[in-house]
Amino acid sequence: MAVILGIDDLRPLPRATRIARTSREGVQLLEEHRDSFIDELWLDHDLGGEDTIMPVVTLMEEAAFNGRPFQIGAVFVHSANPIGAETVVRSLARWGYRVRRATA
Repeated sequence: MAVILGIDDLRPLPRATRIARTSREGVQLLEEHRDSFIDELWLDHDLGGEDTIMPVVTLMEEAAFNGRPFQIGAVFVHSANPIGAETVVRSLARWGYRVRRATA
């Protein structure tokens, strides 16, 4: 069965097998899948209030920097915030993740 994770404060993401609604939950979700393959990871930039996806992006960047990037088939960034989305795409692509903009 495919592992499809989503981190989004509002969208239902019907294909996702698990959804986190805050950056803290998102970090925890990724940590739980640290040593397994994630087929798809769906990221929203703005997570309500002051919360954003950036703590999750930082975790992924640090993992790659330390030579242990998360094993993810594809990362999809689906955000209504074009500047935030582009920041996420650029940051993750720089560390070798297969990432692109998408619509959820």
